[in-house]
Parts: sequence; C-alpha cells; structure tokens
Amino acid sequence: MPNQNDTFQYYYTNPEDPATRAFAISANESANTDHTTRAVYVGVTGNLVVELSDMVSGNTVTFTAVPAGTILPIRVRKMRTSSTANSVIGLY
Repeated sequence: MPNQNDTFQYYYTNPEDPATRAFAISANESANTDHTTRAVYVGVTGNLVVELSDMVSGNTVTFTAVPAGTILPIRVRKMRTSSTANSVIGLY
C-alpha cells in the first residue's frame, strides 16, 4: 500500500535525490552489492576500498580514514575485504 504521507511518491527520482532505501554492505572480493548505491554511510572509522559503478572491474579506489558517521555520495558496486571501515550501509 502506498504511503499516504509521502507527498513525493509519484515523482520521478533523479540520481541526486535523497535515497529512499538502504542495505548493509558486506565486503566481498567476487560478488557485487545487492544494488549500486547513491551513497554509502560509514558507521565505524576506517579505510573504505570500493569499486565504483563506472570503474573497470577489479580497479578500486581507497577512501582513507573515513570518520564514523560519514555519508559519501558515491555509486559503489563492490566493497573489498581490505576495507577497515565497518558498519557500511548502502543507500539507493
């Protein structure tokens, strides 16, 4: 049933709009995330090693010393096991 209080539920969603769904991201060397993200939330400080949506498969970028509570506006398809950041939530 549609949310009666959501004024924007029938509007087209743009990539820069706020996320409306979330899922826990587990580090994995082979499997992609459940969804490509709009952003990620980092719950525990550390390095975040990810493949972004438009990168060649296998290429990664490391976000160093990401503070706890940070939301990074990045489109992630895979988080690597070399990440030291924890409690990562994908927003889409």
